[in-house]
Amino acid sequence: MTSQNRALISVYDKTDVEKLAATLVACGFELVSTGGTAKLLRAKGLPVTDVAEITGQAEIMGGRVKSLHPKIHGGILARLDQENDQAEMQRDGIKPITVVVANLYPFEQEWAENPDDNLVEWIDVGGPTMIRAAAKNHAHVTVITDPEDYGFCISELTANGEVGAQSRQEMALKAFQLTASYDASIASWLQKQQQQPRSTPSDLAATVSIPKRAVFGGTLIDELRYGENPHQRAAAYLIADPGRAYGVMNAQKIQGKALSYNNYNDADAALRLVHEFEDPACAIIKHANPCGVALGDDLHKAYQAAKSCDPISAFGGVIAVNRPLDGATANTITELFTEVVIAPSAETAALQVFEQKPNLRLLLVKDVNQKSVRGQFVKALSDGFLIQDWDELSPKHQDLTIVSDREPTVVEHNNLVFAQSVAKHVSSNAIVLAKNGQTIGIGAGQMSRIDALRIALWKAADAGMDPSGAALASDAFFPFPDVIELAAKNGITHVIHPGGSIKDATVVDAANQLGLVMATTGVRHFRH
Repeated sequence: MTSQNRALISVYDKTDVEKLAATLVACGFELVSTGGTAKLLRAKGLPVTDVAEITGQAEIMGGRVKSLHPKIHGGILARLDQENDQAEMQRDGIKPITVVVANLYPFEQEWAENPDDNLVEWIDVGGPTMIRAAAKNHAHVTVITDPEDYGFCISELTANGEVGAQSRQEMALKAFQLTASYDASIASWLQKQQQQPRSTPSDLAATVSIPKRAVFGGTLIDELRYGENPHQRAAAYLIADPGRAYGVMNAQKIQGKALSYNNYNDADAALRLVHEFEDPACAIIKHANPCGVALGDDLHKAYQAAKSCDPISAFGGVIAVNRPLDGATANTITELFTEVVIAPSAETAALQVFEQKPNLRLLLVKDVNQKSVRGQFVKALSDGFLIQDWDELSPKHQDLTIVSDREPTVVEHNNLVFAQSVAKHVSSNAIVLAKNGQTIGIGAGQMSRIDALRIALWKAADAGMDPSGAALASDAFFPFPDVIELAAKNGITHVIHPGGSIKDATVVDAANQLGLVMATTGVRHFRH
């Protein structure tokens, strides 16, 4: 390696950069740097040439322009095996830059910490430009964007005087992944700037416009043992968006085994469900569906009621609560095998109880009671993906339309709202039976609605729950009166559904003949 080779170092995150720089100097590289990085390297006793000395141009526009110059980018992009490039370099006095060490302004971190600020000055231009140029020319240039890669680069440089071709290609891939994710975060932020505030929760017209190109990126936070099944690879990524900061990816893990793919999925479902309620609430999730949901005067009563809805299915479930976890509730939870518990916080007594179950995962999500969840849901297909808004609408935000002759009592009205709030979180076709702030039977994921009701009734019977006087909620309309007739036969007295079927009049007539209350919402809640 000759002194003709230069290493350009310009990093925001300066972790251990002096160790890599010292190795480069020992291998005969001339260090070229900017601003704070150059100052740090000089302080460590390393010889550094300022970019301005090479370009003949001082930084301008408050540092917006410093490295964007042919003597920098020509040095990075030069094809060292092509005579024309070599001749132009000699003509213009350009030396090759065969190592680029760069990372970016922390746009994502600033967005998370200061979501209401104008973040334009946190958009890095020079960094991504140098990184992309070096990555493009990885046949001749080593691009290093992650301090975690310094160690093996130092090893290769020390052993061989250069970083090998295979490693250069791997780091070029990593570089393009970094810039793509970085740009996706900026695009997401700009798209959020176009979003008009919703005047009401049902104001769907004011959501973010549908972009021509969908972009999203994430940062790896967890390489999972496997996916849904042991033969599937999986990993967890965090999206940079302060509007999503309430979720399980941002949770504080207090104890327990590593989270699995299924744990993450179920924990997210549990968190979204318990988010529906303002009173003390508990949701128990199994395979992304609720098996028990209940409100209570306090958290302990809510948990006991939720578990009693389906104690068999609750075994090995994921539990979410919307109040600080107390010792009594923690003690009762640990009587049954549970995979994950999610709460906004935990009292010392609860932590002491959980310490006796070291494998039990405890996640604290401080914003579990956040009332407005925005963002979009992405579902992969074989050759693309679908994007839609999350289903934010809830009966608690709506005026129910009573279509039956009989009006609901206050208790029945509350039952209807509660049941429908749970039903939107159950896989379609979905039927939820509930009364007094407690689910008593849930039928999930059936191909026919009548079968969903049969399962809900069976679950209620298995748990010793009496459906008499209960509410029935359906995620979509009733195409036939058969569900209403079976419901009445089992003592169910009030029903809620979206309405909208061509058979609505027939269904309402059946409800009236059977003396049932029927309410419609006008909002379907399919979930697949």
